[in-house]
Amino acid sequence: MGEFVIGLAVLAVIFVALGVKRVPQGYEYTIERFGRYTRTLSPGLNLIIPIVDAVGKQINMMEAVFDVPSQEIITRDNAMVQVDGVVFYQVLNAAKSAYEVNNLAHAILNLTMTNIRTVMGSMDLDMVLSERDQINTRLLNVVDEATTPWGVKVTRIEIKDITPPRDLVESMGRQMKAEREKRAAILEAEGKRQAAILKAEGAKQAVILEAEGEREAAFREAEARERLAEAEAKATMMVSAAIAKGDINAINYFVAQRYTEALQAIASAENQKVIMIPLEAASLIGSLGGIAEIAKESFAKQAVNKSHRNGE
Repeated sequence: MGEFVIGLAVLAVIFVALGVKRVPQGYEYTIERFGRYTRTLSPGLNLIIPIVDAVGKQINMMEAVFDVPSQEIITRDNAMVQVDGVVFYQVLNAAKSAYEVNNLAHAILNLTMTNIRTVMGSMDLDMVLSERDQINTRLLNVVDEATTPWGVKVTRIEIKDITPPRDLVESMGRQMKAEREKRAAILEAEGKRQAAILKAEGAKQAVILEAEGEREAAFREAEARERLAEAEAKATMMVSAAIAKGDINAINYFVAQRYTEALQAIASAENQKVIMIPLEAASLIGSLGGIAEIAKESFAKQAVNKSHRNGE
């Protein structure tokens, strides 16, 4: 009897040990009862019915990544390029990933490669080389939608390298060189045009300033002539008044002034080198004497007026 109890206890311990399952963090186990899926074990300690239940699939729930091998793609404009990439995905439903698809990673890989050919084959070479973000987005949308029934979330698809043929690379290099030379020529022509515009604008401004200067000079010259004419008119009026009073000295002053101005005009002529004109020196000296007499009389009148003011 004792041996039977010990045997029973040993069997109970073995039974319990077989029914305890430890699931590590980042994994989930599927449980099959007689080959049929029943439930999923989460990380930690879990109990199952030994012999009846068994662990079916051990699913990695952490985000995984794999490389997409290089393949040749023919673009819409019949250019052939070598393309490779990388895929990031994560299992969200362990049961679906275990029982809805066989060899999950291989299925995602082939689905991605097929859609790379489809997406990039519908684009021109220039778009393939310049619109990489658009390609990644389109691939992600298509592949993620296709893998949803498998309990998988495709988080990212990135195109790593796009390698055109060597002759096409050389042709693109020549094209870029020609484009740079074209832009340089356009910039140079634009610079010359701008310089010509600035030069013309400067010449225009100089002409305007010169015209304004000449106008100002003419205005001041006219103003000076006007003042000179006023002074001469005033002097003439004074001399005329003196003549009207019978002052012979005023007549002599007037004649001497005109005589002197006439001699000055003759002497300043550019086409005259030697001037021989008979001068009546006595008449000129007499006129100058008349001027002196006028000045004396003017000073005498000023002195008398001053003494009268002091006496008052």
